Amino acid sequence: MDDIKDVVKEVTTSILPIAVLVVTLQLILFERPGPIVLQFIIGAVMVTIGLGLFLIGVKVGLLPLGETIGSELPARGSFILLLFFTFALGIAITVAEPDIRVLTHQIESVSSGNISKNILIAFVGVGVGIFMTIAAARVLLGIPMSYILIGSYLTVFVLSAFVPPHFIPISFDSGGVTTGPMTVPFIIALGVGLTSVLGGKSTMSDSFGFVGLASIGPVIALMLLGVIYG
Repeated sequence: MDDIKDVVKEVTTSILPIAVLVVTLQLILFERPGPIVLQFIIGAVMVTIGLGLFLIGVKVGLLPLGETIGSELPARGSFILLLFFTFALGIAITVAEPDIRVLTHQIESVSSGNISKNILIAFVGVGVGIFMTIAAARVLLGIPMSYILIGSYLTVFVLSAFVPPHFIPISFDSGGVTTGPMTVPFIIALGVGLTSVLGGKSTMSDSFGFVGLASIGPVIALMLLGVIYG
């Protein structure tokens, strides 16, 4: 019950200021704002209810699931099996991310269908899966994150010289949308669960950074797609 109260408070304090600001602007800028304001208020109420239910689902199901999977995989499977399931989970959680659907639909619409949203989703999912695997391997092998970050961004800058210009902003936007409400809680919980069972590791430092690495994967993946298209 406390979780529900916290979610209601969190959602209300997040959406209410935006709703008040938008309604105020509509009343000032439009001559007959009545129907538009009513439509917006109905939409805002639906968004509030939907976001509240989503956050309750995240706290009740997604976070515990991520931590459980992260803690059980190292204990029950081999190193290769752990990396395989991390890769598969990265793809699955990316495909389920609503922000990815919105971005890929807009890209397909703007490009008049020349860039298929299914191809985009596939490349973004594989990119996230690969870099989640790299993040898991980093924890298990004790690889400094700075090495991976430097190598990854050097790869991004090199690829940016070979891809068509319009693929560069698409690639960076794809990295941003992978930090959505579905992906982030699961990835963080997976990282916490994974590091909680690895003795001799610094749980505080190793539990985080999964999201940062996962967001680089789609950038590189879509730049490689741009090289193919180019």
